[in-house]
Amino acid sequence: MNHSERFVTDIQYYSTAQYPCSYLAGQLARSQVAAPTESIDAANYDVLIRHGFRRSGSFVYRPQCEGCQACLSIRLPVADFQTNRSQKRAWAKHAALTSTVMEPRFFREHYELYQRYQRSRHAGGGMDVDDETQYTDFLVRSNVRSWMVEFREPSINQAAGELRMVSIIDQLKDGLSAVYTFYTPESGQNLGTFNVLWQIQQAREHGLKHLYLGYWIQDCQKMAYKALFKPYELMLNGTWRPMSKIS
Repeated sequence: MNHSERFVTDIQYYSTAQYPCSYLAGQLARSQVAAPTESIDAANYDVLIRHGFRRSGSFVYRPQCEGCQACLSIRLPVADFQTNRSQKRAWAKHAALTSTVMEPRFFREHYELYQRYQRSRHAGGGMDVDDETQYTDFLVRSNVRSWMVEFREPSINQAAGELRMVSIIDQLKDGLSAVYTFYTPESGQNLGTFNVLWQIQQAREHGLKHLYLGYWIQDCQKMAYKALFKPYELMLNGTWRPMSKIS
């Protein structure tokens, strides 16, 4: 066992107090948090995410809820992924968008789009009132290898095209991890689907094996869409298992 693997057992963990679950109504949630955050660098995070952890800013955690195992880590083996008809339509609809990859930074234009997205998609969830500091702590601050990707309409007369979407992605040793994405909250668009397809393409082009999509929750509409990208793997009892082997 190398140093990085030992780190998973040597690091300190603590459990949060219970708090209202953001995904299942009437449920209480609890998280297991890895600490100290300053010690979780890119190499250590590679190991932690393979053990079901995620990050929010510099906060690295996984669900530890009493009597509930609804949150299951999900990842896509990108070499095996096959698009379905609706995904092909989503790709074609937004294929003209231009993408720019950069290191995470605060941009007021991004923050204003984030506010619009939260007010439209997650009103009353708490994140719709995030100020600049909360936004920065959530999406700009990172102790690992992270990228910010902005998607715009094609430029006109050399002026920057309209900002349509921003995505935060972590670079892992064996793949990419989709941290968070926000976009223009307009009806009839398929930007979320397009973004996952774009990340799958990036992972393939860079010779990476997996795209980690965070947690899949079957009974939560906001999370259930992740199972539409097939084939996928779920972490069950600490082991990644292909969907085809799950009864």
